[in-house]
Amino acid sequence: MSDLREKGTRTRRRVLGDAHVDRSIANQTPADAPFQALITDAAWGHVWARDTISLRERSMMTIALLAGLGNDHELALHLRATRNTGASEADVMEALLHVAIYAGVPRANNAIRIAKETFAAMAQEDAK
Repeated sequence: MSDLREKGTRTRRRVLGDAHVDRSIANQTPADAPFQALITDAAWGHVWARDTISLRERSMMTIALLAGLGNDHELALHLRATRNTGASEADVMEALLHVAIYAGVPRANNAIRIAKETFAAMAQEDAK
């Protein structure tokens, strides 16, 4: 495994958690292995692993971008990752206010719904 892949895998695990990464690896097929390598190297090794800004800031930017683009499945994943990045619910809502202004109210409204549902589910999981 290359240094970049190792760095990306460590960062991906730190942000998304071992369970998610382990599921991704277990469900990987020869068809999507190149894609998994790409995102591990590029997103997690090149971008998320940089120390220029904090994981909290990267998390908030990622959530805003995903919300603005309407990538709901990835949005929910990154909302759950706030447990590991240090971004609070208040941070997320601030990011989503920016989405409303810069990407549109319907996108922000949908993202806020997803955030509320995701944070409520996380709270229920924590209560168990």
